[in-house]
Amino acid sequence: MLMALTLSMLMTTAEGVAAFRESAKVLQHPRCLNCHPSGDRPTQGADLHVHTMNVQRGEADHGAAGLPCASCHGDANYAPSGVPGAPKWALAPRSMGWQGLNERELCEALKDPAKNHGMSLEALVKHSAEDPLVAWGWSPGDGREPAPGTQKEFGAHVAAWVEAGAPCP
Repeated sequence: MLMALTLSMLMTTAEGVAAFRESAKVLQHPRCLNCHPSGDRPTQGADLHVHTMNVQRGEADHGAAGLPCASCHGDANYAPSGVPGAPKWALAPRSMGWQGLNERELCEALKDPAKNHGMSLEALVKHSAEDPLVAWGWSPGDGREPAPGTQKEFGAHVAAWVEAGAPCP
């Protein structure tokens, strides 16, 4: 019985790690990393180059005084100029800077309320599966590669990871 229980738990852990690795394909994609910088400057493009116009994080992660994100970014992509947009456009809080993290570090950061903006794992699942700003990753506008898969698939991978106990690789 103990052997079967242990084997079952290992399979669940292995499945959880596999689900996290599928999630990481999205989390480590430029569509997410550009707004999850570790420093004070967002990045742009598939190559993660520093945002033009000397854009800075600012105190509230919505841009520096005099140049808030909303100066250029609206609630939707603006095709005539190519400027992307989505509801609540802003940088992720500094504690959620993912650029430079490997899969294990990213996994641990997602579980740490001090690094995930105080989210429970259940809130993280909801955020991943339903948040309109997250949804932008799959509709980034012309000339931008969308995040892999769909938001629904991403949310399902995050949910499976959480259901397995949120194990890290």
